[in-house]
Amino acid sequence: MSESSTSVRVLLIEDNPIHVKLVTNLLAGARSPRFELETAGQLSDGLSRLDRGDIEIVLLDLTLPDSQDLETFIRVRAHAPHMPVVIVTGLDDIKLAAKAVEAGAQDYLVKTQLSASVLARSLRYALERTRVRDAEWDSPMFRLAQRQFLKAAQLMGLDDNIRQRLLFPQRSLVTAFPFRRDKYMEVETVYGYRVQHVLTMGPTKGGIRYHQDVSLGEVSALAMWMTWKCALMHLPFGGAKGGVRIDPTGLTSHELQRLTRRYASEISTMIGPDKDIPAPDMGTNERVMAWIMDTYSEQAGHAVPAVVTGKPLVLGGAQGREAATGRGVVYLIEEAARYRKLSINQCTAVVQGFGNVGSHVAQFLDELGVRVIGVSDATTGIYNPKGLSIPLLREYVRENRFLEGCPHGELITNAELLELSCDVLVPAALQSQITAENADRIDCKILAEGANGPTTLEADEVLNRKGIFILPDILANAGGVTVSYFEWVQDIQNYMWTLSEVNERLRHILCDGFRRTLGRSQQEGIDMRTAAMIEGIQRVAAAKLARGLFP
Repeated sequence: MSESSTSVRVLLIEDNPIHVKLVTNLLAGARSPRFELETAGQLSDGLSRLDRGDIEIVLLDLTLPDSQDLETFIRVRAHAPHMPVVIVTGLDDIKLAAKAVEAGAQDYLVKTQLSASVLARSLRYALERTRVRDAEWDSPMFRLAQRQFLKAAQLMGLDDNIRQRLLFPQRSLVTAFPFRRDKYMEVETVYGYRVQHVLTMGPTKGGIRYHQDVSLGEVSALAMWMTWKCALMHLPFGGAKGGVRIDPTGLTSHELQRLTRRYASEISTMIGPDKDIPAPDMGTNERVMAWIMDTYSEQAGHAVPAVVTGKPLVLGGAQGREAATGRGVVYLIEEAARYRKLSINQCTAVVQGFGNVGSHVAQFLDELGVRVIGVSDATTGIYNPKGLSIPLLREYVRENRFLEGCPHGELITNAELLELSCDVLVPAALQSQITAENADRIDCKILAEGANGPTTLEADEVLNRKGIFILPDILANAGGVTVSYFEWVQDIQNYMWTLSEVNERLRHILCDGFRRTLGRSQQEGIDMRTAAMIEGIQRVAAAKLARGLFP
């Protein structure tokens, strides 16, 4: 997949080659994110470059051959009003700086006072402020979640009062909080979120993700999907989700712990075993959950293991929790293969994403005799039409973190990987991977959504028309929250289950959800995604009507 999410394209408008080299050198060591620098020697050239797109932020000198002083910034602002601009100038003039930031500049830096950390930090904060301003609710993922809900609500004739209520989360916490870097005097401010979509069903449940693209809209979409997922599985939870907008790969272990504990303190009033139970998600793991549990327990004055799930076993974690999402995807692929009369041990599969979910999907499919011919992660794709050695790939990733440089297959792009001919395609990476642009080239019999929101509604229509059997995300990846439910129950009862008990109960719940969804799809002549949505929404609507409205 593209690395665009961890790199930022910067346009430096500067005519002095010495200063261009200075900025280039200062940004060269930045890692989280990386900065891809382009330059323009005149303002007119810079404005022309902005017209071509792809630039995310501008570094602007105020003294250029074709423009001087504040007028330079005003011309950029008029040309690209939503583009974040950081001024980097030799003019050490506090009045000019005040006028520039008043006019909309994100920062005013003097060249003689520049350092690598100051410049990189200024760019990061400028981007953060722009995202907060422009893209909290207005996220593609949230728009997709709402459109899916509205389609199902229309088909099922959902009461308008309930429809309006369920379009947005019931509670949302947005927090800007600091944490210390390993350099004690360096303090970062980041944005964190915790969203609870509906409280009607019991405590809320949902993961916490650390990722540079986290926003209120994204977290709200994930919380909404979690509501339908829990209702579809008949779990006693409403949907929730949380996250911090940061790239965790740029943090040391100590920084990650300080960030996590401060975030846990910020959301501590919202979470609790009877209120809201977080779990791991993208960029977090059982170690992060242990820190959250410990922080909450310190404030409570005693150990509270049930406050989070996905913990280490020694702290009350459940057997099989780490592999549960991937294992659940494979259980449902087996059910879908039986329905489509496919012999599972004669199938081929492609898995997009080789993180926790995707790597476990590939492992369990491989153990069933499925020939996995392609996998990918954030760095590259690997392909072998004769079948990949999944144990070798997992070992390579354990040692090298990513698939990049892996010698055990042929390199392939993410776009090419998705369009490989196979029996089973598992998108287990990011949202909106299968769209109207590539849906007609998807060549599989079963599409099992390990990720949340990997397929757009426009793509759904194309895939359904082609006869591809879709296991929608709220069904396919429900294994994680189901085993989280088991862990929560075990923590409350202080009674632990064996791995075989966990897996047996997981299969029973997921297969029951599959049969109900398939039955509704066949009875009402609707696609599997809409059937799953209606199954979940009906349960939530019934609960809301049963409880009534206070006061």
